[in-house]
Amino acid sequence: MQPAVDDSFLARLRAVGAERYHDKHPFHVAMHEGRLNREQVRGWVANRYYYQKNIPVKDAAILSNLPDREKRRVWIRRILNQDGTLEAGGGGLEQWFALARAVGISEAALRSESHVQPGTRFAVDAYVTFARTQAWLPAVASSLTELFAPELMGKRIEALLARYPWIDPAGLDYFRNRVTLAAQDASYALPWVLEAATDESARHACVQALHFKCDVLWAILDATQLAYGIG
Repeated sequence: MQPAVDDSFLARLRAVGAERYHDKHPFHVAMHEGRLNREQVRGWVANRYYYQKNIPVKDAAILSNLPDREKRRVWIRRILNQDGTLEAGGGGLEQWFALARAVGISEAALRSESHVQPGTRFAVDAYVTFARTQAWLPAVASSLTELFAPELMGKRIEALLARYPWIDPAGLDYFRNRVTLAAQDASYALPWVLEAATDESARHACVQALHFKCDVLWAILDATQLAYGIG
């Protein structure tokens, strides 16, 4: 018999997003309100790229620690979704290059990482290290920011279309696709966490892991704001 879901544990996970998800960061609020200039938008795209390029790296690290074949077969889709495939091409990273072009950054400039701030690099590298060194359960729990992403992606698309007419709408496919993909990813990661975290120690580790992930995303925006300002 499967253990009953602890509703208080689920509520604790959701509370992390309600309190600390990066949609509440001042830079993010300013972006959605249309208060960023072109340089600031480009600074955000360039810094976020360093996170985007490392998504499949951290997912590969988590994949290597998953305990069974069934979970690995599911999790590997995340790497393919972001990196694309040799046969089909595409992938989230390719869509981020398209976003960069839409805001006026060449792919070569994006890949150079010349505008990636030290704080961004430190935060993202810390997240990759976390994925490599932690047990699979808290590492998977750290991915549950996906619970909060679909709503944010929908609002982001609306804001960018309405408030930044100079951005080519064709470059927003990454966000359009994440509305669906983030929900799909959370649909299996959350049950894994709820089922495997059977004692308070494990639950606490999962909540802390999700808080850490929110701190990573927050730190990227801190570094971006420090370098480019707001408005």
